[in-house]
Amino acid sequence: MRNPIARAATLTILTAIMLTGAAGSALACGGLVTPNGTINLLKTTTLAAYHDGIEHYVTSFEFAGEGAEVGSIIPLPGVPTDVIKGGDWTLQRLILETQPQLKRATALFAAEDSAAGAEVLLEKKIDALDITVLKGGAVEVGDWAREHGYFLPPDAPEMLAFYAERSPIFLAARFDAKRAANRGVQSGQGTPVHIVIPTPNPWVPLRILALGLKSSQTVQADVYLLTDRRPETLPQAERAKSSAESQRGLIQEVSEPATGTLLADLRSDRGMKWLPESNMWLTYIRINETAANLKHDLAIDASGYGRPNPIAAGYPAQNVASWSLLWTAMAAIVAVAFLMALTDPAVRRQAVRVFRR
Repeated sequence: MRNPIARAATLTILTAIMLTGAAGSALACGGLVTPNGTINLLKTTTLAAYHDGIEHYVTSFEFAGEGAEVGSIIPLPGVPTDVIKGGDWTLQRLILETQPQLKRATALFAAEDSAAGAEVLLEKKIDALDITVLKGGAVEVGDWAREHGYFLPPDAPEMLAFYAERSPIFLAARFDAKRAANRGVQSGQGTPVHIVIPTPNPWVPLRILALGLKSSQTVQADVYLLTDRRPETLPQAERAKSSAESQRGLIQEVSEPATGTLLADLRSDRGMKWLPESNMWLTYIRINETAANLKHDLAIDASGYGRPNPIAAGYPAQNVASWSLLWTAMAAIVAVAFLMALTDPAVRRQAVRVFRR
């Protein structure tokens, strides 16, 4: 332990631990299925709020074009206890908070799931939307979609399997254009939907936004997070640069405590009384990525421990195992460094100086 090399190695380890801790975690919403017509899904805007073990997922189905009906699907992290009509201004208010130059919100998330063997867990009508929550694997989901008259793009089987391996729960939404017209809903108007999901691991489906797109096509979406603490995400969003419009990937535009005014406005909207009056963290992440590179979802660690679940982000199991080994190795290194610092007075004195910097 008196060996200078051992001391230098120990201090190197301690310094690396300090630098890693200071840097923070560096670990690095829906697809449209149209049976006929030219109805298109517009840009997606979503709120994923997490409080007391419940994920409140608010998104707006907004379509434009001509046709009889259109379907969309959202993979979910768990079985929802309720699906209700979303508030009238929740998403718009979040946009005004972070993008004051914009006057309106658009939004969506995906749809499509379940098969002949798929189990229907819940059915609801919300304005011009027919909502069905389904439980089933990729094959069942694909069969169900085809049996209900939908054309599935070639990448649908792989996409459905990607989600079914983690959670076999999907929300399918069918937009009835005729019913929308009878209700006075104009083209481009959104129908907000609020999904209440008990789950220990909140995540936001992103990869499914690329369903049916060419690899070179760009996926654009706005994701808002409201959590009790500042969250860590996987992948970690990059800070917005000055040339934000051309920046690719997941871009963090806002990360700050939610103001009392914002929370009061949100709480006054339909179905938002669950939201605390204070002490919530607001995160706004803008997605601007090609379909070829959008191969993951957004895992959220809202606990404050900084350990988002790689599986929830959609990373392969072998990668997850590699990260587990890395964390185990890091823990062993920390233990060795700690013991060396305890048993060698010289190392202990130098370690104290490192930690005080």
